Amino acid sequence: MPFRIALSGLDAASTDLQVTGHNIANSATNGFKQSRAEFADIYATSIQDVSATAAGRGVRVSRVAQQFSQGNINFTASNLDLALNGEGFFTLQDAAGNVSYTRAGAHTVDRDGYVVNHNNDRLQVFSPIGNSTTNFNTGSTTDLQLPTLSGAPSATTAATVAVNLDASGTATAAATLFDPTIATSYDSSTSTTVYDSLGAAHTMTMFYRESDTVANQWHVYTTVDGNIVTPTTNSTAAPSSATYPSATVNFSTSGALTTGSGSVSATGTIAYNALPITGAAALNLTFDYNSTTQFGSAFAVNNLTQDGYATGRLSGVDIDNSGVVFARFTNGQSTGLGKVALAKFNNPQGLRQLGDTSWAETFSSGNVQMGEAGTSSFGLIQSGGLENSNVDIAEQLVNLITAQRNYQANAQVITTADTVTQTIINIR
Repeated sequence: MPFRIALSGLDAASTDLQVTGHNIANSATNGFKQSRAEFADIYATSIQDVSATAAGRGVRVSRVAQQFSQGNINFTASNLDLALNGEGFFTLQDAAGNVSYTRAGAHTVDRDGYVVNHNNDRLQVFSPIGNSTTNFNTGSTTDLQLPTLSGAPSATTAATVAVNLDASGTATAAATLFDPTIATSYDSSTSTTVYDSLGAAHTMTMFYRESDTVANQWHVYTTVDGNIVTPTTNSTAAPSSATYPSATVNFSTSGALTTGSGSVSATGTIAYNALPITGAAALNLTFDYNSTTQFGSAFAVNNLTQDGYATGRLSGVDIDNSGVVFARFTNGQSTGLGKVALAKFNNPQGLRQLGDTSWAETFSSGNVQMGEAGTSSFGLIQSGGLENSNVDIAEQLVNLITAQRNYQANAQVITTADTVTQTIINIR
């Protein structure tokens, strides 16, 4: 019997050595979680045995338990490298629809634009609701795919103009007709780029001329690509020929814009409707002048923005700490592609190891619970980082020595049992 007991001890010590060796071998594996060999004693007893004098029958490996403690995070140069700081797993799905979970966040992009790991398993995200970057459908997941085509353009529909018109200047005489090519026929001007439905850029220039007949009144003339356009808000031809219609803007004695009859619309805007653009849809523009002033200082452009943009190519991807994935385009726009889906389990030690630093759900682990980074007990996501293995090399080397001593001691039991047996055999 001592031989059997010692053999069980050798087997347990050997398993301990294998677990320790596996931990050491993966000390540089991203997302790896170390394991610990756990043992239980064996008693072969029956109802007739005297428990106080029953000798043990050896040892067995009760389980190899994984330790899901946090690993250190190393920073990388790729925004698609993800690390979790806290509880949770990234969710992956292969081509056959099999779902796995991992803490290893090294990702690349395949030929179709899908974000994948080294096994070509696709990273799962919650899809955005509409074009929202704050609301996501957390009821199901989908593959994260980066756009491979150019971003669609958007025609300009609205602009904000905040300029200061110099109240201390001298108004141009009415006898001098406005002409966009003659600088002396207007007081000041500014330009902005607007875009048509095909994403083509057009230069829109606004010319400002102070009225010499009405105090605190200015005429706004507008051209697109050098061609005069007619405003649909309070359009007038004075003080010029009918070739150059204008809109009028009036100011109070304190320099603030006034609205109503004879000036900009009640909402403080100037509209330009159905401007013909070759090959594209007609432009309908609304310019907001509410922030425009008339003070006794030099002409200044304080703000001039518009909402259109040209086509754009993908220039980069950003992922914030809540897992929202943004695609950046060369036209200055960004689009939300999804939110990284995280998973957790009541008993992560019950997960089944699949290799390649990934796990699968089991009955022991409990049902998967999907969620978003930074909510409930889920950790935060670090883009441009990878979680290191949580293996402590110093601790494992000590375990290695301990397992070696245990193996040697059990081998000594076999030697001693052999000596005792040999003594019995030699009795004459």
